Parts: sequence; C-alpha cells; structure tokens
Amino acid sequence: MIEKANWTGIGFVFNRTVYRQCNNRAEFRKAGVYILVGPSEESSLPTIYVGEGESVKERLDSHFSGKDFWTWAVFFVSKDDSLNKGHVRYLESQLIELAKTAKQSKLDNEQQQRLPKLSEVDKANTENFLLDMLSIFPLLGLMNVFEQTEGMQKPSNLLYLKPGEIEATGYEDVRGFVVRKGSQLTKEAASYAPRVATVRKDLREQGVIREGEEYNVFAQDYVFGSPSGAAMVILGRNTNGRTEWKNAEGKTLKQLQTAETGQEEEEEYNS
Repeated sequence: MIEKANWTGIGFVFNRTVYRQCNNRAEFRKAGVYILVGPSEESSLPTIYVGEGESVKERLDSHFSGKDFWTWAVFFVSKDDSLNKGHVRYLESQLIELAKTAKQSKLDNEQQQRLPKLSEVDKANTENFLLDMLSIFPLLGLMNVFEQTEGMQKPSNLLYLKPGEIEATGYEDVRGFVVRKGSQLTKEAASYAPRVATVRKDLREQGVIREGEEYNVFAQDYVFGSPSGAAMVILGRNTNGRTEWKNAEGKTLKQLQTAETGQEEEEEYNS
C-alpha cells in the first residue's frame, strides 16, 4: 500500500503470483488507473500497459487471463471515492502520452485514448492527482518511464566523451545519467557486447537514435541508469563510464566524484 500525507489517493503494488490472494480488498472494486509491468524477450526496456476501469478488479481479472507479459502491477484509486470514470480516463490518457514521450519502455497499448472533457476544477484536481502519482513511480522502479527529459535545466558542469572523431556530452542527474541531444555515437557495436546492441536497437526503434553516414546521433536527451550504461551505448562496447566521461579540464568523472566524497566507489556496470 502506498499513501502520502494530505493526499486523497492510495496505491497498491502486487506481484502477479499473488493477485488471486489480494484482489478481494475493497480498493480493487473502485474506479482507478493501473499499470502492468513486465520484461520483454526482445528488448532491454520494460513492457508496460496503462489502463483504467470503474472497477479496477474487473479490468485486472481480464488482464490476468489475457495478457501474459506482466509480472507485477500498480493501481491508484481515491480513498474518498472522488475519482470517477472521466477522471481515470484522463489519467490513463496522460500516462500513455507521457510514456510515449519518455521512450523508456515498450508500450503495449495499441490505441491512444482521447482526453475526456472535464470542468476546469476537475481537470486541475486530476492533474494534481497525477503529479502525486508521478512522484511515487521512482520508488517503484519506474524512474524514467513517465518522465520527459527535454526541457530540463542543463547544468554548467557538462561531461564529455570524445573517442576518436565522435563527441558526446552528458551530465549526472537524480534520474540517472543524461546524454544530451546531438551527441554522437559509433555506427556499430562490438560483437562481444550483445546487450549494447540490444539497447541500441531499442533506441533506434524509439526514435532516440538517428542513423547517419559516418556516425549515429541522439535525436533527443536520454536518461541512462548509469554513466557506464551511457558510455557503452555510445562506444558500442563494454567500458567504465566513470573513467570515460571527463569535464572540460580533462578530469574524469571518477576523479570528480572521489574529490567530492573523499573515497573510491565501485561503478555498477548496468544501464
């Protein structure tokens, strides 16, 4: 169960394996919006499905037997029954659009739902409910799935990756490591780095990477889980991002972090 102070909403997270044991709770019978989450066999990105229902349980019962990909789910309802069909349809539509823009997942939804007509007050209240939901997603492991990178304030202490004739820029952020729009990356991935090739394939399909004659280019800002994850995709091989990324003075990210903390930290090689 997920609750916040001074919030009328409440969220429930559960594994698919225990769905039958927990769906008798009264909250499952309320109007709400839900997200199904699971791995993808062909992709490095999670697969998600966003839905809504006047009774969340009815929709989840259908997906329990009809959708195989998901391994866990989260849904949100209101404790005071203030959410109705129009509100949850609005939340569903906004979440789908955010997921499409973020390009950090494989979206299983086939059609975009139209925004329902809400009064000015209802729209404002629903937007506030959405903001509370978005603040919770990072705690669930959905850090960037619904978060747009474009338009974020860029720091002054940029980091650079300049192997050979290509150049990339990025910076550390609370969401991960952000590679900036216009950064270049090598054309091919090394044969011994299949995971890197898979991530590159995902980003090409999502439109994040644009193909070029001499090198490929990031068509937008994009958040990676770590500096190493970003560096591996750019270079097309396994590498340590803490020693590859450097500031304008040539100091590595590892040196900068060590100077800040006064101690060495081991880099996790994951994206």
